This record gives sequence, structure tokens and C-alpha cells, in this order.
Amino acid sequence: MAQPNDCLFCGIIAGVVQAKIIHQDDLVVAFEDINPQAPHHALICPRKHLSTLNDVTAGDEALMGHAVKVGAELARKLGDSESGYRLVLNCQRGAGQSVFHIHFHLLGGRPFTWPPG
Repeated sequence: MAQPNDCLFCGIIAGVVQAKIIHQDDLVVAFEDINPQAPHHALICPRKHLSTLNDVTAGDEALMGHAVKVGAELARKLGDSESGYRLVLNCQRGAGQSVFHIHFHLLGGRPFTWPPG
């Protein structure tokens, strides 16, 4: 699968950029965020490069569902499934997306307020 050469997350997925990987399978790679916003902050990235949520097609439904399932499994492993956690996907700069390879933020380990930032 072709990956853009200048994508940071594609580099992590390919193993050429170092990250603390906490899960990987055929569809997604999850790693710790280098600028955590909670005691538990992981990023769950599809191996397939999709720049934004706007690029997801009907053919990506299983991939996206799998990423959500991995988020719930990681929250359980981190001990956040009962106390609460967030699984967030930002789309475009105005929503806080800074790396243009879709990724879910799994945040847990502290209370959260609403509305967010």
C-alpha cells in the first residue's frame, strides 16, 4: 500500500520513525502520544493512509470499526473502561487536526469536562 513519504504517522507505521507502540495488527497501529493530554493518551492509526475523515469511503467501514474496537480494548487494558475514557477523531485544522493521517486519540486516566476545549 502506497504511503506518502512526508507523513509522520506513515513513518511510525513503517517503523522508520520511533514511537512507543502499544498495539499493532494488520489494520491499525497504536502508540503513545508524545504530548499527552491525559495520563493515558494513545493514538490509533489505520495502516492505510487517509488524510482526513472526509477521505473515508464505504470501503473503509470495517477498518474504521476495527479502530474503534481497538480503542475500547486498549481502554480496558489501561484500566479506563469503567472510570471513563474518550475516543476522539479530529477532522481538519479548525478541529485540531495537526497530522494529516486520520487517527483516534484514546484519552483516559482522569476526569473530563464538557464541552471540550
